[in-house]
Amino acid sequence: MSRIVRFHRLGGPDVLQIDEMALGAPKAGEIRLRVRAIGLNRAEAMFRSGAYIETPSLPSGLGYEASGEIEAIGEGVTGFAIGQAVSTMPAFSMTEYGVYGDAAIVPAHAVVEHPSSLSWSEAAAIWMQYLTAYGALVEIGGVAPGDTVIVTAASSSVGLAAIQIVNAAGATAIAVTRTRAKCAALENAGARHVVATENDDLVAETLRITKGAGARLVFDPIGGPGVEALAKATAIGGTIFLYGALSSAPTPFPLFAAIRKQLTLRGYTLFSVTRDPQKRERGIRFVLDGLTSGRLRPIIARSFPLAQIVEAHRYLESNAQIGKIVVTV
Repeated sequence: MSRIVRFHRLGGPDVLQIDEMALGAPKAGEIRLRVRAIGLNRAEAMFRSGAYIETPSLPSGLGYEASGEIEAIGEGVTGFAIGQAVSTMPAFSMTEYGVYGDAAIVPAHAVVEHPSSLSWSEAAAIWMQYLTAYGALVEIGGVAPGDTVIVTAASSSVGLAAIQIVNAAGATAIAVTRTRAKCAALENAGARHVVATENDDLVAETLRITKGAGARLVFDPIGGPGVEALAKATAIGGTIFLYGALSSAPTPFPLFAAIRKQLTLRGYTLFSVTRDPQKRERGIRFVLDGLTSGRLRPIIARSFPLAQIVEAHRYLESNAQIGKIVVTV
């Protein structure tokens, strides 16, 4: 029997419960893991509450990222061995697979060999954040020296990953946060500039920093009314990547700025990388090379034991964290 986190109804963190259940053996193309650590993501909180791009079938498991050891290998899977240390990336649907628990079955294409330099917790904290930022900023956006990139929700794990990737490319990151409480931490994390929107004018600050040109790339998981300000802060011919919907308000289309500046507003998810074998392999190599060189370094905000999964999700939704929340098993 395994301890698997599931929810039997939609709602807040309290709907999560640990069920004792038989997970079974992996089918063809699958791998079963003994889980050591789990990385939490905002997508999972949205999935749990019914606000995600996928609708769960109840009762439902959840979770994209885990690290651990291979317990069993399904038919047709090659390149892996029993006992091998690995981690998982978001390359599957949570309506089919989930990794919250002390064991998990996942598709083999979502499994990556564990980087030996990382702890279990660190290995569970890399793929969602770095591949999300990589796909938009590198694979599509082609971030390069001299570029300026606006990163909103900058204290999130994906935001911090984006700052590191921008720095590694020789570009300039403008980290955007709501209050001044996280400004020092964002500067310490590598942001060249930090804008606190409750105190600073994002458009004015961006134009000042870029000498009137605006940012070529914008990386935004919030949406909502703030997109209009982002459009005003974007350079002519620039791209705004919208990869989340943290704002509950409608997202207006900034028509006049889009026309005047020939802007691209692009909906984006990391699945454009992880579900394409060639892009996935490029992304994996980019992340592993960055971890090896030290250009990329996962930042863990706080760790919880599996028994405190409800408290971990409450903290996830508090927005108090700077970096990744990890659950240890």
